[in-house]
Amino acid sequence: MRENSSASPVREANEHRVLGHPAGLFIVFFTEMWERFSFYGMRVLLIQFLTASVIGANPGWGWTAEQAGALYGTYAMLLYITPIFGGVIADKYIGSRAAVIIGAAIMTLGHASMAFDSSLMFFIGLGCLVVGTGFFKPNMPAILGEMYKLLPEKKDSAYTIFYMGVNAGAFFGMMLCGYLAETQGWHWGFGLAGVFMLLGTIQFWLAGPLLGTLGILDKSKQGTADSAGASLEPGETKHNPFTTLDVVLMIVVGIVGLVYAFNDPLSKNNVLDVFAFLDTPSLRGQNIMVIGALILFLVLIVNRIRRYAKVVRDRMYGVILLAVFLIFFFMSFEQGATSLVLVARDYIDRELTGGSLIAFNVVNTLLTVVPLIIISWVLIKLAIATWTKIALSNIILFLCFVLIWAAGIWMLYNEFTAEISAIKVSWFSTLNSFFIIALASSVSKIWESKYNPPAAMKYGYGLILVAIGYLIIACGSIGAGSGVKVSMIFLVLTYLFHTLGELFISPVGLSYVSKLVPARMLAFMFGMWYLAIAIAQKLAAILGGQVETIQENYSLSHFFFLFTAIPAIGGVLVMALNPLIKKLMHGIK
Repeated sequence: MRENSSASPVREANEHRVLGHPAGLFIVFFTEMWERFSFYGMRVLLIQFLTASVIGANPGWGWTAEQAGALYGTYAMLLYITPIFGGVIADKYIGSRAAVIIGAAIMTLGHASMAFDSSLMFFIGLGCLVVGTGFFKPNMPAILGEMYKLLPEKKDSAYTIFYMGVNAGAFFGMMLCGYLAETQGWHWGFGLAGVFMLLGTIQFWLAGPLLGTLGILDKSKQGTADSAGASLEPGETKHNPFTTLDVVLMIVVGIVGLVYAFNDPLSKNNVLDVFAFLDTPSLRGQNIMVIGALILFLVLIVNRIRRYAKVVRDRMYGVILLAVFLIFFFMSFEQGATSLVLVARDYIDRELTGGSLIAFNVVNTLLTVVPLIIISWVLIKLAIATWTKIALSNIILFLCFVLIWAAGIWMLYNEFTAEISAIKVSWFSTLNSFFIIALASSVSKIWESKYNPPAAMKYGYGLILVAIGYLIIACGSIGAGSGVKVSMIFLVLTYLFHTLGELFISPVGLSYVSKLVPARMLAFMFGMWYLAIAIAQKLAAILGGQVETIQENYSLSHFFFLFTAIPAIGGVLVMALNPLIKKLMHGIK
């Protein structure tokens, strides 16, 4: 019997095994780990650097929280829009593996640019990170999915391992880049992120012989896609091509949205405001334009969906409803990148002495060393299995771990030898990744049990958990300010509940998109899903930028009570809509 041509490269790539999985999984694991190390290592510094005083031992740019939030919001928004285009370019023109290498190389240039003490290089660096992420983000999971075509029974555990790589990278990136930046200077932290991005790119490129032809575009198959992917759904009599009105609306909405994204930070820094001519006493011109664009966008979506057959139409409405509540979640959860960073810096009591300092150092050592030992063991297993095939790639990985061990030991030595120490601001941001690693497997067991709730209830529980996190720190911050600090336990518990909320929501959304949307419309609806996250990221940063204003005019607890209300209202609403959403799904569970 002739071997299936699409299966042969997958079988070739699966020849070498590590811990019962194809060795290629761990190449993907480490590549994603170093990319996330770099990304989160930079992200945890961004708001701190922008808002740090221009005078002092570690000077920054002295921006207000509102100005910094506007820039960060645009950056985060674009990070979820460019992958839509990166996935299309990879599928049609260059293949997933080339896209990953190109994206990683561009991100390396971005991190390197930010290591220079220059405002021009800083903005060039942010631009490179946005473009590079567009190529990288959608294509690494695509390679992993292709790798497991012949191993469907192992796919869930493979994605779990992959997810651990993501969070391990985020954990060490925020811890080590943050520590270096806060003790030696911001650009040292930005530079360290770039070092691991570069080494991660090189090791992935050198691992090519192990991956075979996985992720390489087969141009001979272009234009011959499986006809089932383009088939009509039950009840449909014709396809639903984009009309002229659809295209015009997409162009108008896209242009307004893009101009708004850049106008927001420029106008708040008094550089340029292209929408100033529309300003009114109660509403800024840019807000009028973006509200108008959102209305046009809703008209586009509704107008397009209503042309489908009933079952397809209903299921797509279900996806849109879930996307709306995803905005409620991310605009609250993503305060971890903006306002919670500033709160940790300015309002949390981080000073430790005596026994409490020793206890913290012991815990911090365990948090650092135990995961490093485990991941180093995995690296040794990978090297034993693949040394004859990809020796140079393994050498680069060993170099990465020598550097990360050295950075970790240097950090721990400095902390142990200090008589008085303040917990670094970036340390609190690592708690989300730590809690995910610790709790993910336990929460996932709920989805495999008889207690597995429907989608709307998962969203509701997740949003309520996020609200509880904010309620905790809102109560803890009553009376904070004017020299009164908040105990760190309140922030630790906030991150714990936020992580539980994330575990209820994040893994669910894309799964339901793939279940509810017909194959030929997946790309369009995934685009809409990422667009919802992009909007939420921008909203989160805008609201987070108001932390100083609300604290000055009211109190810090008022700010957190506001964020208690937002996800709580969203959670109650989505649970109330559970019967409707179940009806719209037409039997999909």
